[in-house]
Amino acid sequence: MLTPEEIQRYKRHLVLREVGGEGQQKLKAARVLIIGAGGLGSPLLMYLAAAGVGTLGVIDDDVVSLDNLQRQIVHDTAHVGMPKVDSAKEMIARLNPHVNVETYNARLDAANALDIIGRYDIICDGSDNFATRYLVSDACYLAKRTLVFAAVGPFDGYVTTFKPHVTGADGTPYPTYRCIFPEAPPPGTVANCSEVGVLGAVVGVVGTLQAAEALKEITGTGESLAGRLLIYDAKGGRFESVRVAWDPENALSGSNPIIRDLSIHEGMAPAAACASE
Repeated sequence: MLTPEEIQRYKRHLVLREVGGEGQQKLKAARVLIIGAGGLGSPLLMYLAAAGVGTLGVIDDDVVSLDNLQRQIVHDTAHVGMPKVDSAKEMIARLNPHVNVETYNARLDAANALDIIGRYDIICDGSDNFATRYLVSDACYLAKRTLVFAAVGPFDGYVTTFKPHVTGADGTPYPTYRCIFPEAPPPGTVANCSEVGVLGAVVGVVGTLQAAEALKEITGTGESLAGRLLIYDAKGGRFESVRVAWDPENALSGSNPIIRDLSIHEGMAPAAACASE
C-alpha cells in the first residue's frame, strides 16, 4: 500500500489514467538494475527513483571524476573521488527516501552476471563498452529478463528494448542485441567519447528516453520498443524508428544457438565505445 506521503508525492502519476494506483503499486514493487552510473545511468537513476521504483540496483566500479560532471548529473563536485555507486546512492536518498538502493562496486563479468541480473525484473544497460553490452544481452536472454538498452555518440543516440524470451503477435521471437550486431567491431575502429567528445545534453535525452521505456515495461503502458530501434539525431533535431527483426542465424537465440552459457565472456577485456561513459 502507498503511504499518505507517497500518495502526495506521486499524485501526478495517480491521476494519470495509464498509471493510476495500480501502476504506482507496480512501480513500488519493481526491481530494476542499472548497469553503469555514468551518463545514461544518471537520468535513469534519477527518473526511476523519482517515479517511485521500489528497488534500484546500480553496478559500477568507477569513481567520480571532474570531467564526468559535464554529463553525469547524478554526481556533483563534492563527490569527486567517491565511488560512483555511493555517490548515486546518496543522491537518490535525497531525491526519494522511499527507494531502496542496492549497490555493487564492481564490474559485471561472466562470473557474477547471471547472479546479479537474476535478482531484478528489468535491466537497463548504460555501459560504455562492447564487451559489457554483449555480456549483458547474453545474460538477460539466459535469465529471461527484459533489457532496456541505450547508447550514444557525440550528437546521436539509440534506444530499444530486448525481450527475446517473448514472442511477437506472429509467434516470432523478439530480437537480441546479437540480431542487430552479430559481432563487436574490431578494436580501434570505433572512437570512444574521451577522444571525440559528446554533447552532455544528448546523453541526458537518451537516458531519459531509456527511463521512460523502463517505466512503460513496468506499468504495461503503451507500445514496447521491442522489435524497434529508436534513433535520435540531435544535430538534425529528428527522431526515427526502424524495425529490427529476430535473426534465426544469430548465435544466441537463433534456430541453432551455440551460446548456451557465459563462458565465451570469461577473461574478455572491455573494448571502448562512444557510448554512456
